Amino acid sequence: MSVPFPRSPHEKTRGICYFGRMLDKIRLHLKGQLPADYQPNLGKGFDSRCVNFLGVSYEALCDRMAEDGTDEQILDWCHATAGKTPSPEQIDIWNEYMRKRGWNDDGTPMLLKRLAEGGFSQRTDIQTFFDYIDLDEGRDKAR
Repeated sequence: MSVPFPRSPHEKTRGICYFGRMLDKIRLHLKGQLPADYQPNLGKGFDSRCVNFLGVSYEALCDRMAEDGTDEQILDWCHATAGKTPSPEQIDIWNEYMRKRGWNDDGTPMLLKRLAEGGFSQRTDIQTFFDYIDLDEGRDKAR
């Protein structure tokens, strides 16, 4: 049986990285298909940062997800609920912050810990959480 993984955090919905991955995790959780090791962190970490960026609560987003809808419809709901849509500049700042998280910042020790726990300590080319997630879920770009 193959394990259903959420999409890469690099993938974007209307230019916003990570959002689609968070929706995938919620969808899988609602269907009872989210792997157990993902469940303790639902709504925390990057999920929490993403909903805070969009101005909605994680609980409200999960309630909306139970009604179904495309990623774009859910994103429209977020914008309507928050009463704002991030500007292109805000989206760019969000994307660059998220894409580089773990690289020479206060997240680096946790990234190194995750690499060691996963048996990837020798992978000095993995310098961000996004790259670690892709590596851990089998989307390693042939390094």
